[in-house]
Amino acid sequence: MAAGRRAPRSGLLELRGPGGRWLRVLLTLAEDSLGVSPADGPGPGEAPAAQLNGGEGGSGVPEALANIRRTVHVVKQDVGGLGISIKGGRENKMPILISKIFKGLAADQTEALYVGDAILSVNGTDLSEATHDEAVQALKKTGKEVVLEVKYMKEISPYFKNSAAGATVSWDPSPSGQQKRSSPVLPPRESRTVPLKMCYVSRKCLPADPEHRYLEVCSADGRVALFLRAKDEATAQSWLGAIQGAVGALLPRVKEELRAQLAGAGTAGGRDVRHVGWLTEQLPGAGTRNLLAVLTEKELLLYGSLPQSRDALGKPVHSYPLIATRLVHSGPAKGSALDEAELAFALRAGTRLGVQSHLFSLESPRDLALWTRLLVDGTHGAAELAQEVSAACTWKGQECTLSIHIDKGFTISTTEPGLSKTILLQQPFEKLQMSSDDGTKMLYLDFGGPEGEIQLDLHSCPKTIVFIIHSFLSAKVTRLGLLA
Repeated sequence: MAAGRRAPRSGLLELRGPGGRWLRVLLTLAEDSLGVSPADGPGPGEAPAAQLNGGEGGSGVPEALANIRRTVHVVKQDVGGLGISIKGGRENKMPILISKIFKGLAADQTEALYVGDAILSVNGTDLSEATHDEAVQALKKTGKEVVLEVKYMKEISPYFKNSAAGATVSWDPSPSGQQKRSSPVLPPRESRTVPLKMCYVSRKCLPADPEHRYLEVCSADGRVALFLRAKDEATAQSWLGAIQGAVGALLPRVKEELRAQLAGAGTAGGRDVRHVGWLTEQLPGAGTRNLLAVLTEKELLLYGSLPQSRDALGKPVHSYPLIATRLVHSGPAKGSALDEAELAFALRAGTRLGVQSHLFSLESPRDLALWTRLLVDGTHGAAELAQEVSAACTWKGQECTLSIHIDKGFTISTTEPGLSKTILLQQPFEKLQMSSDDGTKMLYLDFGGPEGEIQLDLHSCPKTIVFIIHSFLSAKVTRLGLLA
C-alpha cells in the first residue's frame, strides 16, 4: 500500500429500501468511494464481516427432532454475538427461522441448533407472531446468556434453497421512484460504488430513530441515496466520522475544481472559494432540503447538487452577496421542525424584493462554529473588498446619488449634464445616530445635524442598502479589535 493511503474500512449495516424493507449490506469505505454490496449473513452485531460466508451448520438434522420443541442455552461471544442469521416473520407469513449458522461462533458451538429451526421464544419472549424486525430487536437485546426455545421445521427447509437474498429491484433511480429517506434495494450479489466527493452524510434523519442508529448517505449529484441502520448508536457515529473524514480529505480537490470553473466564468472570474459544505434548510411547513453551499470571497452560493460545469456553477438556487447578508442567529434552533437542540444558524439577506430569511441546521457543534466564523469573517472581508457602494435616490425632490464608503462615510451628490459632481451632504459613520427604513422604498438617516432626519427615496426596497450599512459598521468595529 502506498504511503499515506488509508486501509479500507468495512462492516455490516442494513439498507432500507422501498416499502421499509431492510437488507443486510456490507459497506466498504475506501479513500474516494463507498462500496455497498448485499451481505448474505448476520445482521449488524451478529457476526464479523470475515464470517459472511461461514458454514451453514445443521447439515445433518436427526429425524427425531422434527417438530419437537427444544430449549437451547447459548452463551454469546464478545465478537460475533449469537452467530446466526434469521429469515421469515409475520409480514412474510412465516415463523422466525434460522437461515444460517456461522461456523465457530456461539450458536455453532452448542451443536444443538440447526438451519431450519424456528425460534419460538428468546429468554421467555414469545416470537411466534413477531415480525422480522421485532425478532432482530429481541435477539439483540439479550444479555450474554440466551435461552432459545426452538422447533425444527422440516417442511420449510426448501425455503432456504430456493429463496433469493434480496428483492430484485433495479438500483438506478427513476424520477418517479426517488422518494426521500428510501434506498434502492440491491439485487442478489450486485454491488454499487458511491463517489465520496462532496458526498452528503448525516445522522439527523427523518423519521427520527429513538435508538439513534440511522445514517443517511447521498451522492453529490443526488442520484444515489442510502438510508442505513447500524447495530447501535456508537457504530452509527463511528461510520459517520469515518465517512466525513474521507469526504473532508477530498475537499481541497473540490475547491480547486470550483476555482478553475470560477476563473473561466467571465464576470465570476477572480472569486476565491473559501469553503464548500452541505447545509440542511428548514422549510416553511416543517419540511427540509439539503443544499450545497459554496462560500466565495464575495458571495454565498446555494446549489441543489455539486455543480459539475461552469454553466451549472452560474445557476445557483440562491445567490447572496455577503456584504448584504447578515447572520442573525447561531445555536440551538428554537421552534424548528426538528429537535429543539438542533444545531442551526439563521441568515437574512437584503434584496430589492425585501428580506429573504433562511434557517440552516448542521451536523455538529464544530460545523456550526466553522460556518458561523466563515460567514461573519466573509461579510467583513466582502465589505473591505467593496470599499464603496452607490445607489440612485431622490432627496428633497432632486435626483441624487447616495454613496457609502467604509472610510469616508455617506455622500449625497448630484450631477447635472455637462457639469461636475455637486456634493449636497457628506457625513462620516461616526456621526450616524440612527438609521431606519419603511421596508418599501424609503431610507431614513439621522446624523444629528441641523438638516434633521434625511429621507431618501431609493425607488426600490431599501433593505440591501440597510444591510450594507450594517456590514460596513461591523467591519469597522472589528478593525478596532472590539469584537472577538
